[in-house]
Amino acid sequence: MLIEKEPALEGSLKGKTVLITGAGGGIGFEAAKAFAYMGARIVIAEVDKNKGKQAEQFINDLFCGNITEFYEIDLADKLQIDKMSDYILSKYDCPYIVFNNATYTKMGSVDEVSSEFWDKSYAVNFRAPLILTQNFLPKMKEQNNGIIVFVSSSGASPYMGTYEVFKTAQVELSNTLAMELEGTNVYTYTIGPGLVKTETAMGAIEIVAAKMGMTTEEFYKMNDQHILDAESAGAGFALSTRKAALYNGQEIGSIQVLMDFNLMENDERQPDTAQLTESAYQELIMYFEKILQTYMEQYKGWKAMNIFEKQWVLRDFKKVMALSAEQACEKLKLLNNEIQSGNHNIIFEEKAFFEKLKEYWKHQLKLLQGYEKNPKKLEENTLVIEDWIMDIEKVLGYKSCY
Repeated sequence: MLIEKEPALEGSLKGKTVLITGAGGGIGFEAAKAFAYMGARIVIAEVDKNKGKQAEQFINDLFCGNITEFYEIDLADKLQIDKMSDYILSKYDCPYIVFNNATYTKMGSVDEVSSEFWDKSYAVNFRAPLILTQNFLPKMKEQNNGIIVFVSSSGASPYMGTYEVFKTAQVELSNTLAMELEGTNVYTYTIGPGLVKTETAMGAIEIVAAKMGMTTEEFYKMNDQHILDAESAGAGFALSTRKAALYNGQEIGSIQVLMDFNLMENDERQPDTAQLTESAYQELIMYFEKILQTYMEQYKGWKAMNIFEKQWVLRDFKKVMALSAEQACEKLKLLNNEIQSGNHNIIFEEKAFFEKLKEYWKHQLKLLQGYEKNPKKLEENTLVIEDWIMDIEKVLGYKSCY
């Protein structure tokens, strides 16, 4: 298993109970295996009896113990969810981790998918995670300990409405919880698996691709940077819980988690900085210093805001950047120290960070268009933010010198 490359994680969840829904196969099953490697007791909540029993037996045989229990359930039925919750509380006490992995998909345009399918998607993709949260959160708060994970998606996509609408709603539910749980040791975040060729996903993509007038091969090629195999995506799911405090209140992806654990193979070419002239080096450093100054001035301004404005801005930053404003500040300071020491390669190695910061400033530019009503100030501030974005694009543009 991929997770075995991190032997320090073996047994790290010993004595902890994990409830993971929809883990009879695919990504959920791979996540359950990874949780088992970490020593957890696992309850697999699954609607497919055959898959659930097979998953239970496979994991128990693999780890030579009775550590996994399959619980048959239709998550569209609230009474069944309540019954399962009572069963788990009585047998295992409160789960340490509730992992809302189960999903229901019905692809098609908004007008052609019947309201019955929308209702079923709402029940499985949003209401079930909500009910499980309500059933276990009071005990987690009482114990001041626990993790609630939601499996999100990237947002609105054509012909995927019944899936995306309620998956993105989970993001807002998690964000709300994170704000309500500030200052506690109960953490919540959402994670996306990326594009994984599971049986369910491939069937859905076949429909969506046809609706978009392309072949499935063309669809996958268009999204090849986001494709993972099921084992890698599942390992990312399980590993994310070991950094729950860091990811709290964020929307992350399996790829990010694997990179954070140094388990993501990077086949991108590294820059040959020997090809950069001295003048190019100086220009690169100049643009970095402009980015550093811009961010530090922003950060100082945020800290001086009143408490309500400051909380909103910092949460918004964390949501887009997937790290806190303080962490971004420290990262830029460390980068600056490295650069001043002559390690210019560090800029290339942190491409993902600069891409995220560019995304955040683009987000700010979009917000500006909505709230600034003074035409003159709108024009002036638009030019300022566009200049910030251009500085990052200049830094990222040095990839052409690889």
